[in-house]
Amino acid sequence: MALPVTTTAVYAALLAILFLALCIRVMLERRRAYVPLGEGTSETLKRRIRAQANFAEYAPIALVLMALLELQGAGSFMLNAVGLPLLVGRLAHALGIGQMPEDRRLRSIGMGLTVLAIVLAIIALLAIALFG
Repeated sequence: MALPVTTTAVYAALLAILFLALCIRVMLERRRAYVPLGEGTSETLKRRIRAQANFAEYAPIALVLMALLELQGAGSFMLNAVGLPLLVGRLAHALGIGQMPEDRRLRSIGMGLTVLAIVLAIIALLAIALFG
């Protein structure tokens, strides 16, 4: 019988809230800058679009890896070791890139934490698959 995917579900829900916030920021800036399609000439809109897109590029694969870990029986320590840096990283990156002027430190920390989360998940999955 498969284990319920509960820890991953909590992180997925929290990340979905962040994603919706990023979407709303894009929509509001589109309205403010009168840009219905594309990015126009608004630097703020460009940054907000990239913050949203970057999130959409990285968060799903990390959540899939987390769900696989949880389904393989990984404990809460491992799941939180992946989930916490992922959540903090995505938030830091969004805050760093999504503002003018950009906070490169937050952006870099965010990407570093996101990559760390993905690498930890990969290592843990391979360890479980190869060594039980």
